[in-house]
Amino acid sequence: MFDAAVRFFQDGGSFMYPIALVLVVGLAVAIERWVFLTTAKVANRRAFDRILPLLKKRDYAAIADLGRSSNAPISRIIAAGIARMQHTPRRDEIEYAMEEGVMEAVPRLEKRTAYIATLANIATLLGLLGTIMGLIAAFTAVANADPSEKAALLSQSISVAMNTTAFGLMAAIPLLLLHTAIQNKTAEIVDSLEMAGVKTLNIMSNSDAFSAKTRATDPATAAAAAKPKTL
Repeated sequence: MFDAAVRFFQDGGSFMYPIALVLVVGLAVAIERWVFLTTAKVANRRAFDRILPLLKKRDYAAIADLGRSSNAPISRIIAAGIARMQHTPRRDEIEYAMEEGVMEAVPRLEKRTAYIATLANIATLLGLLGTIMGLIAAFTAVANADPSEKAALLSQSISVAMNTTAFGLMAAIPLLLLHTAIQNKTAEIVDSLEMAGVKTLNIMSNSDAFSAKTRATDPATAAAAAKPKTL
């Protein structure tokens, strides 16, 4: 099998080498992204497991310290919401601060992912280009060959030229599958960040001190409370 693979690679001509380079680069990017996203997912889960008890105890200072010391995106997002709560208890303002943290985390999660799909397209196009160049060379050689050998020479040249298309597709298909898998993993992490943010807001909103402070500073709520009741 190894000898057949080597012979297939050698018969494809010079275009097999750039396709192989594109495949290696694409696999390297895909592996790096997969490891990064897996590490981020585990770090977020561990960080939120540490933050959740602190939220229930309303130990907001410890959450802020954890956000400064932790590399998990969820820690920084929740810490941003806690920091905004120190200035205003309005739920929408705190939510905006946490959404801003999510928007800052998303580019790091999606970094270099688009390169994988681009490299898959490049591998396919290089395969087609190699086939076209091989066919041009084959027809040029057949034009000057003996008439009795033209059919055999043409079929052999076309078979060799098609190797680049086959290898280009062999490189592109795994890269496209990896790109889809990494995109799904990234979307899963972003959804978990948003879900953790909503859960944090709900826990904070259920706090008696938070609710009382919100009612006191929310103009609509304060006006409704100040309005005299009529029978």
